[in-house]
Amino acid sequence: MLYSLHIENIAVIKSASIDFSGGFSVLTGETGAGKSIIIDSINLICGAKQSRELIRNGEDSARVSAVFGELSDHAVRALDELGIPADEDGMIMFERTLTTQGKSVSRANGRTIPQSLQREAMKYLIGIHGQHDNMALLMPENHIVYLDEFANIEQTLLKYQESYERYCELKRKIAELRSGEREKAQKMEFLRYQIEEIEAVKLKPDEEEKLLARRAKLQNSERITMLSDTVYSLLYRNEKGTAALDKVKKAERALEALAPIMDDADSLISRLDSITYELEDIALTIDALRDDEYDDPTAELDRVETRLDKISRIERKYGDTVPEVLAFLDKAKAELEQTELSEENLASAEAELAALLAEMAKMADELSEKRLGAAKKLEEEIIRELSYLEMGGVSFSVSVKRRVEADGGVAYAKRGADDVEFMISTNKGEPLKPLARIASGGELSRIMLAVKTVLAEKDSPGTLIFDEVDTGVSGKTSEKIGIKLRQLAGLGGQVLCVTHSAQIAARAENHYLIEKREVDGRVYTSVTPLDGDGRVRETARIMGGINITDKLIETAREMINQK
Repeated sequence: MLYSLHIENIAVIKSASIDFSGGFSVLTGETGAGKSIIIDSINLICGAKQSRELIRNGEDSARVSAVFGELSDHAVRALDELGIPADEDGMIMFERTLTTQGKSVSRANGRTIPQSLQREAMKYLIGIHGQHDNMALLMPENHIVYLDEFANIEQTLLKYQESYERYCELKRKIAELRSGEREKAQKMEFLRYQIEEIEAVKLKPDEEEKLLARRAKLQNSERITMLSDTVYSLLYRNEKGTAALDKVKKAERALEALAPIMDDADSLISRLDSITYELEDIALTIDALRDDEYDDPTAELDRVETRLDKISRIERKYGDTVPEVLAFLDKAKAELEQTELSEENLASAEAELAALLAEMAKMADELSEKRLGAAKKLEEEIIRELSYLEMGGVSFSVSVKRRVEADGGVAYAKRGADDVEFMISTNKGEPLKPLARIASGGELSRIMLAVKTVLAEKDSPGTLIFDEVDTGVSGKTSEKIGIKLRQLAGLGGQVLCVTHSAQIAARAENHYLIEKREVDGRVYTSVTPLDGDGRVRETARIMGGINITDKLIETAREMINQK
């Protein structure tokens, strides 16, 4: 049940807080007072698409919050599964904030949630029915939804839909596998060519880097030899005997001569000895590095250049680097293998599809059987409701027919293998015709109310909202709609109705007046719960317009007091 609704900066509503009671409540007011804004605000809480146009002029943001309580066991379980549990008092608050920048934030009990989750959660708490729903009733594709809801076949339908999703996947896969056998052969031939071309080069992941380093060394071989010789001769050995190592050894011998007469000579000799070994090691190392690795460096350079050219050409076709080319090779091999296995995959997919179709056929038959059984009951209950709503001469039928393909086979769809359509005749003796071709606006409102009444007896959200359900009807029919709405609320839920009908308003248990007033050049809308006298005057206003006479007031009082 919707306990309270708080609105800030939505259109002409600066701030309004409404505490709702259970049972049947109506919202009335002059045309343009802001009744539609209340519905727009509730739609926002239900996760409807936001519009910056809803934000009150001059404000940066708008906010709507709603508190729900007395949740049904079904709603509690569903919300728990969605990760939005009620608090310890069984209450839950949803909030929606809009900004002029186009941003929207949804919250449940203070926690930010995705808008999609808010929409899903509100399905178990509130249902809004207006002119849009009446138009939806004219669309045959919606009729199967109403029938399934009445038939209570959700679990069977969910199992079928799981199989149907796999069925669609398999059909797409089989179509792809069967398509373009010639193109497939050409593709396989091209893949084999690419694989053979790459494998012929015999690439190694780090080969290119090593070749580039080798090429650099070969290109500088003469310079390397010359400088290495210089280092060797300066440090270790040359014909003139002026190498650094020779001079260090002479200095070492001189220190040895000083050793008997100089205390520190031995430590200096040891240091020079270390230098001797280091110089010798450097010289011999550079000499070893300088040695030519190849008998003919020019020939080796040509070989390296040729190899690098092959790698470069293959990279231009298949990747910027050797690792990228090797990755392309792996992908091509996998694709070729997958293509080569397509025949095997096709046979496997076709076998799975055949088994799945047999399973789907059983479930579709079960759905059809349950629908046919429920259709008769739905017809009887809707005719009963329509008769009460002053459509006693109406004939109503639920057509359930098997869907067929062009070849005569069963045509499976998301909800099974049935086409469902509501058929109606509003005058005795007239043949049944599709609802969309017969019903007027006033009849549609009553048919929708009848459908909602019947479905509410099965299962419905805790709060039902009807927006101008009295469109196209008046007098006795309006009064009966009011009685029916009150009965609907008596099934254990809460019914709110925006109406212009005094007959419907008189049947309400709670009455809220929506008024618009001007203060300092700005328009403000307020929502006020009415007491006994207030209800009488507002009901009289709806009946009489400008001049509210004592007779109108007495009539209004009599309408409200009648049982």
